[in-house]
Parts: sequence; structure tokens; C-alpha cells
Amino acid sequence: MIKPYLLAPGPTPVPPEVLAAVAQPLVHHRTPAFASVLGEVQEGLRELFGTAQDVLVLAASGTGAMEGAVTNLLSPGDEVVVVNGGKFGERWTRICRAYGVAVHEVLVEWGRAVEPGAVAAALEAHPGARAVFVQASETSTCVLHPVPALAEITRRRETLLVVDGITAVGVLPLPMDELGIDVLITGSQKALMLPPGLAFVALSPRAWAAAERARLPRFYFDFARERTGLAERSTAWTPAISLIQGLRVALRMMRSEGWANVYARHARLARATRAGATALGLALLAPEAPSPAATAICVPAGIDGGALVRYLRDRMQVTFAGGQDRLKGRILRIAHLGWVGAFDVLVALGALEMALRHFGAPVELGRGVGAAEAVLAEALPPR
Repeated sequence: MIKPYLLAPGPTPVPPEVLAAVAQPLVHHRTPAFASVLGEVQEGLRELFGTAQDVLVLAASGTGAMEGAVTNLLSPGDEVVVVNGGKFGERWTRICRAYGVAVHEVLVEWGRAVEPGAVAAALEAHPGARAVFVQASETSTCVLHPVPALAEITRRRETLLVVDGITAVGVLPLPMDELGIDVLITGSQKALMLPPGLAFVALSPRAWAAAERARLPRFYFDFARERTGLAERSTAWTPAISLIQGLRVALRMMRSEGWANVYARHARLARATRAGATALGLALLAPEAPSPAATAICVPAGIDGGALVRYLRDRMQVTFAGGQDRLKGRILRIAHLGWVGAFDVLVALGALEMALRHFGAPVELGRGVGAAEAVLAEALPPR
């Protein structure tokens, strides 16, 4: 028997305490018992998002919150700017166009972060743009976009900044009120250490004002209706009760660790993973702007990246993610977000070394693991 390891950027591992909470007997969602759970969850989510605003809890994947952000903020024919530097930037474009929104793309080479000046130039060229849509962490390329710099640009205008933080919230600080982010989104199956099924979105006061004027059709993802429900510690529709029970425990765990410690842990695991990969002579897809959520590693020439990922998953029981679209077969992605610790990174790198050796790469076993250990040892408590 080989113990399985899930080290893909979503879904991510779920702690036993959270699984136990998800398995609790159901309570009815229109009762004081559930209202108490939802109230505690709201407190934790506001801390996580760095906002005084309500954080809506939707029974959906993160894409549901992305679609809701489009339909609740915009009207037919509105113009927007989309940062497209990967599969999920591309998703913003596809959602907007599905609703008849005019999209002006800032195209970014896959593996690179957007230049703030390019976004500023796009807004100068299209002064009527209602919003800028961007990923904080572009999951497909493991790139970190400069959200604080983009917020500095948009908050001087009437343009809203809408941030997909699905693999960023809970990984690095994104205090939306302080930075001036107008809409921030995440999902349950990432840093929040839950199964898939919940999406979260918070709006700034000026985003709520835009929502009052927006005329795109919406029904299930009606943010104003959800906000009204939260005022009564309830939800507009039947919620994912079990997942919200698990969310209460996950947020308690993160608050107990301390937000600063959570962010420091993610940064350390990312540095260790990058150190291990480069020690093996492997190139990083995003060396200049790497995300602390996951690391994209280029597969050596002559090796089929898809076969490598399948071998790791099926024979070694270590699940990474491969590349998407134009990166298919060219990269693998090792996640280090959520319920992941130092020894998970060592397992990931050890498995990668062994798999590369299996495929004929001239890998020195232990070299990547040793480089990662040197980084991780920095956090060992003193004797």
C-alpha cells in the first residue's frame, strides 16, 4: 500500500477536524442553530478578506462567484478591461462576452505578471471601462499578479477592480478595504481546506452602488438578495449546510494559527519548493512573479509531461496538476496551499526526483529534497 498525497491546486487536502464537522448531523438552515454557525463564519470571513463588508457565501464553485460578479456589476454593452495571462484570465473574458459585455484584453505572456502600466494604458484608451477583471494568483501558470499596484490605479477612477482570489485568499494577505479592491472572490477547495462546493465574494461600498445600477440578468446569483439574507443571519437559497459547518472549523483553525503565520507558512513552503526544483536543474515557468499557492515547473526536454504526471498519480499516488491548453505536457504544478506542511513539500520533491529518474532524466536523488530542507529548517523552533 502507498499512502496517497493530494498536492494539486484544488481540490486540496481536508483536515480530519473539518471532515468530522462536515459529517455532523444536518440542522435546518432556517433555525437559530444554523444562524449561529453562519454568524461565526461571517466574523472569520471578514477577517480573512480584510473587510468590514458582508462576505456572501454561495453554493457554487468559484466560477459561480466570477459569473455573479459580472452579472451584478454590469449592464448590457458595458466595457471592461480583462487581464488575460492564463486559462482563468481567459475565463473572465468568456463570462463577460457571454453576457454581451465589451471586453478589452490586456494580453500577458503565460508565465509573466501583468505590468501595471499596461492596465493604466488600457484604461486611458478605454475611459468608459466599468471594471478591471484580474486574477491575484493565476492558477494555470502559478503567477502572482500585482493586485496592490492595480488597486492604486483603479481607486483613482470610477473603474472597479474585481479580483479572482481563488488561489490567493488565505495564502497571502489581500486586505480588500485597505488596498481598495472592489470585489474579491475565493472558493472552498483551496486555502480554506474544504471540499469543493462553496464560493465567497465580498463587495466594496462603491461596488454595491454599481450593483444597484447594473441591469444584466441574474436570478440565483443575486448578490443583493444574498446580502438581505445575511442581515438576518440566513441565506437566499438552501445553503450547503454541511460545508458551512466545516467552514466554521476551518476558520477556527486558521485563526488559531494566526493569519500572519498562515501567510508566512505558505511563503516558506513556496520558497522551499522553488529551491528544490531549481536544485534539480529544472526551470520555473514564473521565476519573476511566482505565486505562493503553487509552483509551475517546466518538464525537461524529451519527457512527456502528461505521462510524468500520470505516473506520479497512478503509480506513486502523488497527485500534481499538469499544464493546461498551450502548456499541456510542458509543465507540472505542485501546490502548497491549505492544509499542507513542510513534510508534504519534501514528499512532493522526493516523488518528483524518483519519477524523473524513472523517465530517464539525469537526476541526483536527494538534491532537490536537500535544498528544500535547508529552507524549511529556518522555521524550526529553537532548542
